[in-house]
Amino acid sequence: MGDDTIAGRSFGEVYRVQNRFDLHDFLLNAVEASGGRVIYASEPTRAPVYLGVQLPSDERIGLLVYPFRITNNQIPNRPPDEVRGQLRYGSEASWRREHPVGRDIGGIDVTMILGIDPIAEVAVGLDATLWDPLPMGISFYLKQADVDAAIASGWHVWEKKNKPGRKRENARSPLNLETVVAFTPQHFIDYARLERRATSLRLDPPLRFAAAEAIVRERSQRETQGRHVLEEQFALSSEQILDIIGGRNRLAVAVRGGVAEHHLEQQLEASAQVLRSQRLDADALHDFDVDLTDGRVLRVECKNASPKTFADGSYRVEVQKTRASKGDPASRFYPVDGFDVVAACLFSATGEWQFRFARTLDLKRHEVFPDRLAPIQRITDLWVTEIGDLATD
Repeated sequence: MGDDTIAGRSFGEVYRVQNRFDLHDFLLNAVEASGGRVIYASEPTRAPVYLGVQLPSDERIGLLVYPFRITNNQIPNRPPDEVRGQLRYGSEASWRREHPVGRDIGGIDVTMILGIDPIAEVAVGLDATLWDPLPMGISFYLKQADVDAAIASGWHVWEKKNKPGRKRENARSPLNLETVVAFTPQHFIDYARLERRATSLRLDPPLRFAAAEAIVRERSQRETQGRHVLEEQFALSSEQILDIIGGRNRLAVAVRGGVAEHHLEQQLEASAQVLRSQRLDADALHDFDVDLTDGRVLRVECKNASPKTFADGSYRVEVQKTRASKGDPASRFYPVDGFDVVAACLFSATGEWQFRFARTLDLKRHEVFPDRLAPIQRITDLWVTEIGDLATD
């Protein structure tokens, strides 16, 4: 570890690195290729790399980039179609301690974690929130087909499973999925914008997936209208988005379902079948209490559906808690009587703020713990579009 400052600013741990001049050059060239101008760049012998960038709109941002090399060299006992990246800074002895990712508390500078292949001229962006702290000493893998898709189109988004490993007791994402983006240099600034928005709103993997797919498609519209891409996606003004974040203490953990809950609340309030709905804001409780006009009182839990469907095209939604309590593996799974209804938001899969409702009594049970819900639920014909249409028996 060297000096603890970059560009005269402290970002946490700074590492001395060797043989990474080509990764440094890739970053500088990517800024220019994507329409920006490098105002300042820290030395290639230290990581992370800090870049001061002027955007085509004359906006200036700071980029704090953790670059790692990715290669498609054949690895013994691994599939031949894999690309590998290695998270390695500092001495091997230091890998046993935590390596928190540097962040700007003012939210102006953007932190990015990138796997870079300078020969193929492609980068792979890892979710900077999920990969904090950096699990030094491990490898991460992706398929060559995904890299090829990025090279062909310039921007490729996919969903990757993750699971517990030797560096962590729980899966990196509570959804056991993460959104990965691979891109060519021409889209470097697009990725910086995506990471800034996803980090500031703490988007969960499904919403990050939707934002990543939309950001390039809507770039021209954003530039001509000056409207934030997430304002278009969420059908809300920026002030409304900030009000949602500022008024919900659980959004310190993640915006995740916050936007979905907002749209669900609007739908419930507009429904002729709903007499009253109350959004709750307390740990260990469901999301809404809903009184129907037929006299039923329902406890409702809101969840985001996955952007990926089953093979038959049906939607899927994950219904489980972030982590289990120590010594109680069943505690991660919801009890069947924990709430009455699951409301699945389909935005990540359809791009529209639609919901499907199902009674917990009709949902699949856990194979090991029969009094708990299975973590993955298929959205079938039993799921209805209006909460009041749920069966009463």
